[in-house]
Amino acid sequence: MISSGAADEAQAYFGWKVVGAAFVLAVFGWGIGFYGPSVFLRTLHDERGWPIALVSAAITAHFLFSALFVAYLPEAYARWGLTRVTQTGIFCTAIGAMLWGNAAAAWQLFPIAAISGAGSAATTGAAINAVVAPWFDNERPKALSMAFNGASIGGLIFTPLWAMAIGRFGFATAALFMGMAALAVLWPVSARYLRAEPGVAAGATPSTVTNAGLLRDRNFLTISAAFALGLFAQVGLFAHLVARFAPVVGAEGAALAVSLVTVCAVLGRSLFRRLLSDDNRRQVAALNFLVQATGTTFLTLASSTPALVSGCVLFGLGVGNLVSLPPLIMQKEFAAGDVSKAVALTVAINQAVFAFAPAVLGTVHDIASGYVWSFGLAATIQFASAGIILIRRL
Repeated sequence: MISSGAADEAQAYFGWKVVGAAFVLAVFGWGIGFYGPSVFLRTLHDERGWPIALVSAAITAHFLFSALFVAYLPEAYARWGLTRVTQTGIFCTAIGAMLWGNAAAAWQLFPIAAISGAGSAATTGAAINAVVAPWFDNERPKALSMAFNGASIGGLIFTPLWAMAIGRFGFATAALFMGMAALAVLWPVSARYLRAEPGVAAGATPSTVTNAGLLRDRNFLTISAAFALGLFAQVGLFAHLVARFAPVVGAEGAALAVSLVTVCAVLGRSLFRRLLSDDNRRQVAALNFLVQATGTTFLTLASSTPALVSGCVLFGLGVGNLVSLPPLIMQKEFAAGDVSKAVALTVAINQAVFAFAPAVLGTVHDIASGYVWSFGLAATIQFASAGIILIRRL
């Protein structure tokens, strides 16, 4: 008979395997569903001559569909189980990528966006939290930080991989390869590791709150507003970083600068995790927004390589934490059964808001004939987020 202590050690050990599986899921989920669309935009415009505005609208639809599905993830987990929902998301991610690469007409991108959006919903943000959180309490910050690092690695690997594969094989073949790779890697990983605590079905802990109730909760509103605005600024900046950097450091230098931001995102998760305690998570989030805002200010005004590099480092240090901090704040401010629902609704709101960020910052750029006003707007939003997150119900 296995002792209680031995069982606890075995469960903890398997929990770290779950973190590893969530890391791999995040690599593919973000690499295809988040970083992929920016490559799709350029490729579909260049190869097929489809208007940038139309393809951009389809990408916005992709994120909006993802937001819609994310809001109902807890109910899906409760009804069908974590593994089945995740595998459905993996299938939609793979098929969605293939369909993006094989679309014969621009209008087809919009129904395709519903499929790829569903896949993204079940393989990123709230889904990663649902996979990892049941296994950890005190060590949840460390576990989530490690799992969400997969998102940054996904950007580091998949962005150049998409470009290389499309350049060599064409978009249709590259998308087929990416989709098949996702299925080949993630399907067996999800079947083996993505299960809840032993003897507990995913989503089985009852929630005592509704989405409407959360939207009336001051703590939820300040968390959601702060991170929705912060991600609006962040996603908008990412969409325009290469165009901002290229005139100063050239195309290759711009690509290296984006890679630097991604590397700093991994370092930033580790750094800010060490600052966390049970009672300072909002304060750490505020510091994260301030560091990012300072970096964005450098990016707004910089005209030299050292200043741009400084901006990339400071902006990058906060990038990853905008995904991993909301679940950690909610862990301490909501009942255990309500955290999953609160996280899912927050991610849904975030995606619905940041879906419009690239277009808004691009419009400001066109009106002002430069990036000073658009990047300045992003910095202002980040400073505002730092203040909002400090407002809470006592």
